[in-house]
Amino acid sequence: MRAIFVMIKCEMGRAYQVAQMAADEIAELSELYSTSGQYDLLGKFYLDPGQDTGRFVTERVQALPGVRDTYTLIAFNAFTAAS
Repeated sequence: MRAIFVMIKCEMGRAYQVAQMAADEIAELSELYSTSGQYDLLGKFYLDPGQDTGRFVTERVQALPGVRDTYTLIAFNAFTAAS
């Protein structure tokens, strides 16, 4: 599995509705946070190795009603604190 992070800008007043739809409809969603600043939500998604990132974002995330814009970050490695 490969992690991607998608920052989501929503139509005014729709962030909570978009968040609920994403949680209900996108199985690849691991975590979703409300944020302040330029974007309203930050989602962490796990994709299969052969899954096309561009298609996933445009067909699954950007297609949610109320989404205005997205910014995608592709993660390479995960690091954890030493115990």
